[in-house]
Amino acid sequence: MNKLTFFLIISMTTAVFSNGALAQNGNDFIRNKVIAHRGAFKNAGLPENSMASLKRAIALGCEGSEFDVWMTADGVLVVNHNADFNGLDIETSTYEQLLQKTHPNGEHIPTAENYIREGLKQHRTRLIFEIKTPADKARGIELAEKSVALVHNTGAREWVDYIAFDYDICKKVMELDPSANVAYLNGDRTPSQLKKDGFSGLDYSIGIMKKHPEWIREARELGLTVNVWTVNKRDDMQWLLGEHADFITTNEPELLLELVKRP
Repeated sequence: MNKLTFFLIISMTTAVFSNGALAQNGNDFIRNKVIAHRGAFKNAGLPENSMASLKRAIALGCEGSEFDVWMTADGVLVVNHNADFNGLDIETSTYEQLLQKTHPNGEHIPTAENYIREGLKQHRTRLIFEIKTPADKARGIELAEKSVALVHNTGAREWVDYIAFDYDICKKVMELDPSANVAYLNGDRTPSQLKKDGFSGLDYSIGIMKKHPEWIREARELGLTVNVWTVNKRDDMQWLLGEHADFITTNEPELLLELVKRP
């Protein structure tokens, strides 16, 4: 092997590694605080939690796109907010049964795997993975286990942050992947409690944060991230931007993007 050939091989290897590292370490992910709630669905007339709403959130340039995950009776993880999909109870239906129904745009209910793989086609918008709360506690732990396994198996760890209302589900995710970013949704724990239990952030409603505005400062002092949902009013957005919230989850990502771009 001559020196030129050796140099070219090393250069190409370095370039491939560098590009991969860039995608994996998140250096090219957008930083603008905007989390599209269930994707960017509302103003485009798209079904929430659809592949189309995810693609629009990415096209808009949102920092993150939130999605909700349930487990079917036959163990398939699917993306939907409500416990039912067009009248079919997700937890007691098989995936094949759910395929009998469609979103208004003709899409079938997405599997979480397909949804994540769509997100992996780009390196700009992060995926905010909400693990829903099943009626059965043991099933919730199984859902957490399958969720983490899916993220690992698809190579999506650097793309995905986890959120959940169930404290035990959150703790299970942290046990399975200590490096994961996990934020709690329910709003009934102080920042110091979350820090003690190993959370990376809190993700509370706008109502809770207005009741406890001091939690924004406390969380930041503890090194926790602050996300607030579901913020659709201009005044609330401006207040949270002024308070330096890390993320704002909204059904109005277009409006929030307009506000964050202002000097």
